[in-house]
Amino acid sequence: MSKQELVVLGQDDAGRAGECCPGLLDTPLDEERSQALAKVFKALGDPVRLRLLSMIASRAGGEVCVCDLTPAFDLSQPTISHHLKLLKQAGLIDSERRGTWVYYRLLPETTDQLAQVLSRPAGPAGALPLVSAGTSS
Repeated sequence: MSKQELVVLGQDDAGRAGECCPGLLDTPLDEERSQALAKVFKALGDPVRLRLLSMIASRAGGEVCVCDLTPAFDLSQPTISHHLKLLKQAGLIDSERRGTWVYYRLLPETTDQLAQVLSRPAGPAGALPLVSAGTSS
C-alpha cells in the first residue's frame, strides 16, 4: 500500500462554499444576484407552491408524478401546472415527461444556495448575542 495523502475537496480557501456564494451577513448583494434570488423567493412565497416543493422534495425516490400531486389540492389541474411551471422557472424543480405523465424532482443546488445565502457564519464573528424575554440590556 502506498502512503498517499488524501486531499479533501472543499477544505482549501479557494474551494470554500462561502467564497462562491456569500451570505447576506458576509457582503451586500449586487443587483443581479438580488434579482435572481428575489425570483426564487417569490416562487416560494405562495403556500401552494411551498407545499408542492415540499411534496416533491420529501418524496421517496426523489421524484413524483403530477398525477400524485394534483389530488392533494382543492385546485384544478391547470392551476397546479401553473404553480409547477413557476417553481421550474425559478430553478427549484425540473421535470421529465414519460408518456402522458410529467415527473418532477427537486434541484437541490438551488435550495442549497438559498440556505447558504440565509445562513449566518459560524463562530464568534457571526454569533449574535442571546436576548431573553423580560430582561433589559
